Amino acid sequence: MYITESNRLDIKNGCILRLTKAPGRCAEDLFKGIQSADAGVRCDSLKELATVSTDVTFAQEFISRDGHLLLVKIVEDSNELVSNVIMTHTLTAFMELMDHGIVSWENLSSVFIKKIAGFVNAKPTDASIQQVSLDILENMVLSSNSLFLAVKHEVTMERLIAHLQVTNQQIQTKAMALLMALLQTAGDSDRQVLGREDVDENVCLLQNIIHSSGSVQDEMAHYLYVLQSVTLNHLEPRMRMPLDCYNPEQREILHNLRQAAFETESENSLSHERRRSLCAKEFKKLGFSNNSNPGQDLVRTPPGLLALDTMNYFATRYPDAYSRFVLENSSREDKHECPFARSSIQLTLILCEILRIGEPPSETGSDYHPIFFSQDRLLEELFCGCIQLLNKTWKEMRATQEDFDKVMQVVREQITRTLSSKPTSLELFKNKVNALNYSEILKLRQTERLHQEETLAPPVELKERLKPELLELIRQQRLNRLCQGTKFRKISSRRRQDKLWYCRLSPNHKMLHYGDVEEDVENPPIEALQEKIPVADIKSLLTGKDCPHMKENKGKQNKEVLDLAFSITYDVEEYSLNFIAPSRTDFCLWTDGLSVLLGREMSSESMRSELEILLSMEIKLRLLDLENVTIPDSAPVIPKPPSNYNFCYDFSQTEQ
Repeated sequence: MYITESNRLDIKNGCILRLTKAPGRCAEDLFKGIQSADAGVRCDSLKELATVSTDVTFAQEFISRDGHLLLVKIVEDSNELVSNVIMTHTLTAFMELMDHGIVSWENLSSVFIKKIAGFVNAKPTDASIQQVSLDILENMVLSSNSLFLAVKHEVTMERLIAHLQVTNQQIQTKAMALLMALLQTAGDSDRQVLGREDVDENVCLLQNIIHSSGSVQDEMAHYLYVLQSVTLNHLEPRMRMPLDCYNPEQREILHNLRQAAFETESENSLSHERRRSLCAKEFKKLGFSNNSNPGQDLVRTPPGLLALDTMNYFATRYPDAYSRFVLENSSREDKHECPFARSSIQLTLILCEILRIGEPPSETGSDYHPIFFSQDRLLEELFCGCIQLLNKTWKEMRATQEDFDKVMQVVREQITRTLSSKPTSLELFKNKVNALNYSEILKLRQTERLHQEETLAPPVELKERLKPELLELIRQQRLNRLCQGTKFRKISSRRRQDKLWYCRLSPNHKMLHYGDVEEDVENPPIEALQEKIPVADIKSLLTGKDCPHMKENKGKQNKEVLDLAFSITYDVEEYSLNFIAPSRTDFCLWTDGLSVLLGREMSSESMRSELEILLSMEIKLRLLDLENVTIPDSAPVIPKPPSNYNFCYDFSQTEQ
């Protein structure tokens, strides 16, 4: 980059500068060099020109000498004798100069355009020449309508598709860029002409680009997305057009849907009123809300006439599946039947939203669906698969008419999740979407909800704020449990657990009282417990193999007993009080409680589980929408038990 008055302030301290020719001097030398009679000098000059033309200061100097016109003349006068290297440098230099926007593309001659198109159309051509030629043609198409027409006339769709079949990814990408430029610049009629090759082109794209061993590059992914978007947007006029109740063709399609679903007697022999009543009854069974004038259901846009098209496609392409859907639901109870027409209209709208029909392609978008390139009529085929999925989901949810919106939300989620897995064929899509049943959706929702609670900043922050308060609650519960006390068994030297003793914490949390008790004594008072240990004298808490009464027995220890053993040491660790908890729950309660008394952190699995339950419940309560709901300060009064339990059914009698 040359340093000028406009950019010298952008240079940062520490940048390495290189002394070189002034841009004017360099432009003059290269201008003369590319006209040299010596082929070597000419080639070297063109090579250097291709490199330095990226600088706008140099480009201005070179173009002011009409250097770009000299490059155009080299291309126009070229023949088979001009080497590929010289032509590659010439075209590259020209492209770099034009990229600066100093001169207009519209001044190019038809001879130049034909030459560039010839490089693209020619089969045995150097890959570098084809690559830069495709780039030049793309810029021509995007610059003006007249150049678009000229390029469209010169470049055949057949050759562009051939370029998509090569293994060179750069040529594939440039060919796709030109194809997208042609499609986006074309009017509706021109798009239809260009779109006649869509089927072959999609098959080619699927085989050579999407299924290739290498991954699809970002630029190519964008062009695939644009192609998908432009093609699907051909459906937008039908989506925006409401049904015309006075249009005989549209009315005929509606009646064909009815007749295809129901085997009716000859309607010609019926009176006008009888025929009208029969039609209304059958349109109601078909799922239209307005059964006397079903066309009113299709007035809403979107999806407009597109919903009629998808229903008609399903009825004509898959008549057995269509009849089965309608007859199966018309035989159900009224509240449990899945309305075909209403469902079809809503499903078509959902598919339009998922496929973004009617939205112009984004400049940065790259989210394409590989399945699009394997199907000629993607929307219609997706509809046929998804309307049957909808019926299946309706039955799985045991839905009624009131659940219609819920069912449609689940179906939308099933389709969206399946398409996000990028299925490459319609068959693969159907297999995946049918495997994703309602129960699977519920599991996924639960998993994602839990994941959000664990990872999203607001719930995580709320958890951290709630944790100290809930830990204090657990500490108090543990201390209260120690105050209630627990009955333990003594282990004799013969490992017999025969004698019982009781231990409890004093209400002021300063003394541990313990003593022997009989088996029939449930909760002895503190006064009945002869021994006591001041909490202040307790030095440490030991568990498992570290306990003195576990070390005393040299034999093989019972793992269950080890897991329930704990001890406290006191009086400078010379004495110990040894415990064998009656259960794992009691072990956790006592070790946690003793840890609290010693000023340590609780560490039992029971504490962790309870903390997680309390946090989860507290977060759910905090996130509830409780606006205008009065929350009482105290807990509600527990009602008295009933006078008898005769209302309780005894299942044991039926089991016998």
